[in-house]
Amino acid sequence: MSTMPDLQALLAEASALRVATDEESRASYGLDWTRYWQADTPAVLFPGTVDEVVAIVRWARQHQVALVPSGGRTGLSGGAVAASGEVVVSFERMNRIGRFDALDGIVEVEPGVITRTLQDFAREHGMYYPVDFASSGSSQIGGNIATNAGGIQVLRYGMTREWVAGLTVVTGAGEVLELNRGLVKNNTGYDLRHLFVGSEGTLGFIVGAAIRLTQAPPETAVMVLALPDLSCVMRVFDAFRRALSLQAFEFFSDKALRHVLARGAARPFESAAPYYVLLEYVRPAGGAEPDLAVFGHCAEQGWVVDGVVSQSDAHARALWRLREDISEAITPHTPYKNDIALRISEVDPFVARLDALLAEAYPDFEVVWFGHIGDGNLHINVLRPASMALAAFRQACEHVNQAVFELVREAGGSVSAEHGVGLFKRDYLSYTRSPEEITLMRGIKQLFDPDGVMNPGKLLA
Repeated sequence: MSTMPDLQALLAEASALRVATDEESRASYGLDWTRYWQADTPAVLFPGTVDEVVAIVRWARQHQVALVPSGGRTGLSGGAVAASGEVVVSFERMNRIGRFDALDGIVEVEPGVITRTLQDFAREHGMYYPVDFASSGSSQIGGNIATNAGGIQVLRYGMTREWVAGLTVVTGAGEVLELNRGLVKNNTGYDLRHLFVGSEGTLGFIVGAAIRLTQAPPETAVMVLALPDLSCVMRVFDAFRRALSLQAFEFFSDKALRHVLARGAARPFESAAPYYVLLEYVRPAGGAEPDLAVFGHCAEQGWVVDGVVSQSDAHARALWRLREDISEAITPHTPYKNDIALRISEVDPFVARLDALLAEAYPDFEVVWFGHIGDGNLHINVLRPASMALAAFRQACEHVNQAVFELVREAGGSVSAEHGVGLFKRDYLSYTRSPEEITLMRGIKQLFDPDGVMNPGKLLA
């Protein structure tokens, strides 16, 4: 365990601040969903107000204490890991939903609001918050913003960034900044709000957000299709995109499906295939059936071998489970995850090269593919054999990373599509960012966090 920092000066200024130093809290709050580090934190702080957050940051600067922000801890990049003696700052007490103005469709929230709680709030007010993913029941809005979370509806609604109308932040210098204040138009120079979206807590802490809501979507349908080959995926995507208003276009392999079926899910149809796609789209009005016409066209071309369309909301949810339950189903195998992004036009040639590389690099490992392929995002999960030690498994996977990321660089893609950089991808940042960009990023961090206390070692080495 790390040396306990002197908390007396902090508590003298913020007497209502809650502190936990017990072993269970330190172990739980010191990690996210990655399992490649051991928690090493002397204390967990639970601020309830902005003033308490300011006091924490100023105390950390004075005593040179490193801080790690903690939201729902559902991240997959090690961005919320406290493995080097950092003090954890949890925002779960700052979980209030504030002012909502129906006229401009903006709601003010604190960072600890659970994603699904905001979705439910929007629905109760006849509106919609479209950022959604499997961890929406436990992830928090502050963490979503800090990692620019994506999810299953990016194809239509974009990333979290699109829905952030304003931010309140406490910088690494202990200053409170009100950024953009919910304005639609604010053409007054640098929009600092966007520096904090995706910054992973390295510039400061998000303590409030003005979130833009939208109108509830029209009735949708869900379709799952069986594909005979990887090369068919983007052909099917293009055919359906031309005919329908797509909200999501997801991809997963039969290996991924088998892990979900093993947990009790029902196979969508009798046929089995090496690959599947799930698409959600606005249900055609007036009795028109362009979805079935496109399905027929794809089947004639040999791109699809079977399929099913949802017949009810319950059926649609069951079909979505086939895709959304993959991450949880493979978690017991301690997957080594890569989360890459490409331009849509580069997906088809890229996946063929990547498939060949992975088959050669991991002959003895099970590799599970899935992802939001409609927006160019692929998740590659290498599963650890039960007999293999975690450290040896990680070393074997990292040995292949360079070849995988070299392919990504050649295709002009990103080594992190939506999971962030954190500790996991920090040493691979140069595969996506130029030396000049990284130098500027370091300068920005120095400006906002002059003493280097904000989530050090994450994103930037």
